[in-house]
Amino acid sequence: MKQSTIQKGKVYLVGAGPGDPGLLTIKGKECLCEADVVIYDYLANSAFLNYAKDEAELIYVGKKAGSHTMSQGEINGLIVDRSSQGEIVVRLKGGDPFIFGRGGEEAQDLIKAGVDFEVVPGITSAISVPAYAGIPLTHRDHTSTVAFITGHEDPLKGKSDIAWDKLATGAGTLVFLMGVGNLPKIAEQLIGHGRSPDTPVAVIRKGTSAEQTTLVGNLANIALLAKENQIRPPAIIVVGDVVRLREELNWFETKPLFGKRIVVTRAREQASEFLRALSLLGAECIEFPTIEVIPPDSWESLDRAIKALDEYEWLLFTSVNGVKFFLKRLEFLGKDIRDLKGIKIGVIGPKTAAIWHRMGIKPDLMPDEYRAEAVVESFEKMGINGTRILIPRAVKAREVLPEQLREAGAHVDVVHAYRTISPDHDTGRVRELLIRGSIDMVTFTSSSTVSNFVKMFESDGKLLQEWMEQVAVACIGPITAKTATEYNFKVNLVPPEYTIESLTERIMLFFKDNPNF
Repeated sequence: MKQSTIQKGKVYLVGAGPGDPGLLTIKGKECLCEADVVIYDYLANSAFLNYAKDEAELIYVGKKAGSHTMSQGEINGLIVDRSSQGEIVVRLKGGDPFIFGRGGEEAQDLIKAGVDFEVVPGITSAISVPAYAGIPLTHRDHTSTVAFITGHEDPLKGKSDIAWDKLATGAGTLVFLMGVGNLPKIAEQLIGHGRSPDTPVAVIRKGTSAEQTTLVGNLANIALLAKENQIRPPAIIVVGDVVRLREELNWFETKPLFGKRIVVTRAREQASEFLRALSLLGAECIEFPTIEVIPPDSWESLDRAIKALDEYEWLLFTSVNGVKFFLKRLEFLGKDIRDLKGIKIGVIGPKTAAIWHRMGIKPDLMPDEYRAEAVVESFEKMGINGTRILIPRAVKAREVLPEQLREAGAHVDVVHAYRTISPDHDTGRVRELLIRGSIDMVTFTSSSTVSNFVKMFESDGKLLQEWMEQVAVACIGPITAKTATEYNFKVNLVPPEYTIESLTERIMLFFKDNPNF
């Protein structure tokens, strides 16, 4: 019998966690990278979709309070249909698939259809959101029991499946998911079945995000407090003595950048350090690369220079990218760092120097200031007249440095080692946040990040200027700041040192000095 050549499909039921991008599991990310189709709900963090490969199809089946794009039956049918066509399907669900996520129903339909599947657990909001509010669900001095309860039962069931008489005093900590709308009833039932009206209660809205809000009261007054403070879904309700520990253990909401949503426009391959630094300080970072670093259209000028390295006395690198692409091309042409013997190396910035240090090479020149004038001054101290300098750098970079070096008497050759382009990705999420006034700061680390940012919102015309009026702008240096100013952005800060570390520190100080910005 001839075997079928049709690829067998598979479904991964993946939990996306509560929203903090760091709380997506490694396996969940791996599944997204592999998927042909991603079928996703309303997510606390849609940035997870960036992990999907470019050719993957993204299908929104939005399910949130009061708005369902598809019924659960239609979603189940879609999952079965696409996987039956031989595709790898990720069903991406907020939180955990099996904690009030209806993942069990989806799995049952997959079994009936004979479709192979795996469950990738997610970090449920039931445990993560209280933890981010400084509330441990169990503590040996308070309680050893915890119960998870839906606060929003299926209205078609007719009667409640919750045994309030047993639940009210049956567990030390009670966690209700999706229960804000039923908060008065929940408090009434618990008090009516024996729980003290003085029992502490916390309602935590949009937990693990920059918009996390925690309201604390007791069973007697929490419904009124929630109404007065206009607490809306999504929110978690925690009932029990462990809520008292929040006053001591509130670690997340006390971080210096808590509540701040910051857009990072740096190229994705270089942004990780910056993103991590801001995140550790409590900021919610929106990764929005406005430049992509790629090879030049032609290697001709760089190859010619590498083949004639013995004609140069200096190699001068103005960026990390210049070093990386130069070394890759050096290797491609059958050479290595031994071919640089006798050539002095100059760098601008500690990160550029660090690449050479990792190879056991100490650069011969690194000016204290990262400006053209400082570089020229450093060369002049060593005698620059007649010196041959090679600068591998980006296409369309500023001409100030080579021109000033030539004016000082050097022979300078500039070759193209890489180029930057504006990436082709959706601006929808950032646009929506700008319109809502939900972005606190946009950071720019080069003139290209500024100009490309503006270009990506070109279709919005002057609206971008209006949106940015209430947004702080941070630039890594004066040249970047000058470009931002030319686009009519008000620049709020430029660090004294033009490094990511200095920029991060100044951002923290800016919000400390301007808490209501």
